[in-house]
Amino acid sequence: MAKFGAGDELQGAEFVGVDLRAARFVEADLSGVVMRGVQADNAEIDAPWLTEGTGILKVNGINVVPFVEAELDRRFPGRSERRAGDPEGLQKAWAVLERTWAATLERVAAMPEGTVDVSVDGEWSFAQTLRHLVLATDAWLGRSVLELDQPFHPLGLGSGDEDGLDMSIFVTSKPSYGEVLEARAGRVAMVRDFLAKVTADELVEVHRNPWSPEYPESTLTCVHVILEEEWEHHRYAVRDLDAIESGSSMPVHEL
Repeated sequence: MAKFGAGDELQGAEFVGVDLRAARFVEADLSGVVMRGVQADNAEIDAPWLTEGTGILKVNGINVVPFVEAELDRRFPGRSERRAGDPEGLQKAWAVLERTWAATLERVAAMPEGTVDVSVDGEWSFAQTLRHLVLATDAWLGRSVLELDQPFHPLGLGSGDEDGLDMSIFVTSKPSYGEVLEARAGRVAMVRDFLAKVTADELVEVHRNPWSPEYPESTLTCVHVILEEEWEHHRYAVRDLDAIESGSSMPVHEL
């Protein structure tokens, strides 16, 4: 099986009559890709940044982005509040997120022991997802907005491309699920407490992007990133829990 990586220059390449069945594109830039007369049966696209840039993805001449967004908002009540722009709206947006995650935590607790450590199709397990959200909160609230000297919890989990992050801060062994829940609960409360006190003037204050300090971010944009991270990773988590419960044919293994 051929495998291409970041060092392979495929920009502008043309594939004609090529059999790409079951091909997998991970973290690839497919902007501007044109497909004509293709077979796309059972194809799957997961693009968290679908609404960014031009916000256009055409299928048979129709921009499907608005339909995808509307359906996600329908499936996940409260998701549409993630772009709130004032303190009260942000408080409500976070409250519904807390309730959503609480229900999912209850669901996981009722599933077979070890479910939290199961990886579906190479994705993060449920426990790892919670650890990543700890890191996201620490980066965008603790580091960027609050400017804490050492904002990162040792149990946080990154994707490996966090520029300038001292990885010696983080544990290398797998923590218990109880420890993960404790860390996660602390960061959830941290956001809740911050939003309970933040003012409209503070929302427009300028900070540094936690990963690219040369780029400015407002308090509001930092909070929006946290909300986006929460909803996207909840979507992933629910997707994988569904696969585990259904006995999906996708590769499943315990981490």
